[in-house]
Amino acid sequence: MEDVQKGQANIAMPIDRVGVKGLRVPMIVRDRESGTQHTVAEVSLSVDLPAEFKGTHMSRFVEALEDWSGDLDYNSFRTLLDDIVVRLQACSAHVRFVFPYFLRRKSPMSGASGLMDYTCRVDGELKDGKLTFTLGADVPVMTVCPCSKAISDEGAHSQRAEVRIRTRFDGFVWLEDLIEIGERAGSCSVFSLLKREDEKFVTEAAFANPMFVEDVVREAAKGLEDHPQIHWFKVEVESFESIHNHSAFAAIESTDG
Repeated sequence: MEDVQKGQANIAMPIDRVGVKGLRVPMIVRDRESGTQHTVAEVSLSVDLPAEFKGTHMSRFVEALEDWSGDLDYNSFRTLLDDIVVRLQACSAHVRFVFPYFLRRKSPMSGASGLMDYTCRVDGELKDGKLTFTLGADVPVMTVCPCSKAISDEGAHSQRAEVRIRTRFDGFVWLEDLIEIGERAGSCSVFSLLKREDEKFVTEAAFANPMFVEDVVREAAKGLEDHPQIHWFKVEVESFESIHNHSAFAAIESTDG
């Protein structure tokens, strides 16, 4: 049958990335406490496309994913990217996995146990045989406004914020490491299950530790900077303001790649 994709493009212009997105697959990730954790990832796969080709072969992305082991680690991730490069006859390949990661958290006073879910991601680019591997986690925290606390006779406005961490590193880094760095950066952690004594503790702990969004991003950046394996990071904090019709945000990216 005719291979239309290999025909000449009407406009001879190279494409940086072309591929498929919105695929969902079961996946196994490393869990510091249990060894492994089963989850479901939303997947994007893409390659570069030279100017002379009309299109790429979309079905080959799905075939590569079908043949992938589903066990997420550096070696299997590299194997998937290598396979995509070969199947699509490309110079570069890109893969993204976005998935929920679950940790059981105990409430601070009652000890009540509840599952917290964190949106995590792995991004990979294989170009000219070199793999760039980026691991990230989005971590919810609570913040209390220092200015509001200083100028108010009673109380201060507080809100939930999200610490979005992206890292590159040598060796191995646990997702739990990134989550813990994010949680320590806020006024207080958030929990899925709180009894009355827990609510009292969380509220008072947060009000004793007021943080601007600028404070949170600096705390997170310092934690990432101090991690012995991490050699590059980007962290953004978004504060979902409770008294404004907008969010506040701050971001820091390290200079080393």
